[in-house]
Amino acid sequence: MNSSELKEFLDEKVLLYNNFDFIESDPVQIPHLFSQKEDIEISGFLSATIAWGNRKMIIKNSHRMMDLMGNSPYDFVMSHSETDLERLENFVHRTFNGQDFTSFIKSLQHIYKNHNGLEAVFSANQEAHSMQKSIHEFKKIFFEIPHQYRTQKHISDPLNNSAAKRINMYLRWMIRQDNKGVDLGIWKNISPALLSCPLDVHSGNVARKLGILTRKQNDGKALTELDLKLREFDVEDPVKYDFALFGLGVFEGF
Repeated sequence: MNSSELKEFLDEKVLLYNNFDFIESDPVQIPHLFSQKEDIEISGFLSATIAWGNRKMIIKNSHRMMDLMGNSPYDFVMSHSETDLERLENFVHRTFNGQDFTSFIKSLQHIYKNHNGLEAVFSANQEAHSMQKSIHEFKKIFFEIPHQYRTQKHISDPLNNSAAKRINMYLRWMIRQDNKGVDLGIWKNISPALLSCPLDVHSGNVARKLGILTRKQNDGKALTELDLKLREFDVEDPVKYDFALFGLGVFEGF
């Protein structure tokens, strides 16, 4: 396929997968449970944080996170007691455990009390073509308060050559506004043009087979390469092609 044929092929796959039916098998369903902005932000952030491994288990454990917070994540973050935090001790998803969960709640409270919330933090360090520096600065702010060193591994740093798949996915959820019903688009201060594809094993393998990614590792350098190519296809909404790459890999076994 030449470039125009490839773009047409991917655009068709975006239309196929970027619709409301996508939600029922994806962790994006968790922030869709809520209507208050802060509840959407926090539930989405926590769900995206544990979004690796088996998708059914990700969704199950994301729902459990919400249950442990009384299905009122913002209220829990802002007004929890030490006794409330004890409920989180037995939570585990892969290497993310109750200690990490507790640390995340305290860091989120710090961000809402002292930095005007998640959107404000991510909005503060935008660059002309990327959100990667913004993610780097977010991680620094998130861990300003006392925390266990082990918890830092659960937020990736793109400036350390990480593809930061989960945070890029979270930003897609919060920022994209295409009225298809999947991404929530509640953040208005960041352009979708700055978003990066949530690069994982599925999207990476499909991108290589299609010839739009040559680097073998799914790291920060691969993400930059993929970003540049997807921006050629749509400079204003490049990350819409995540639906095509992911759908081809997961649903079609491309």
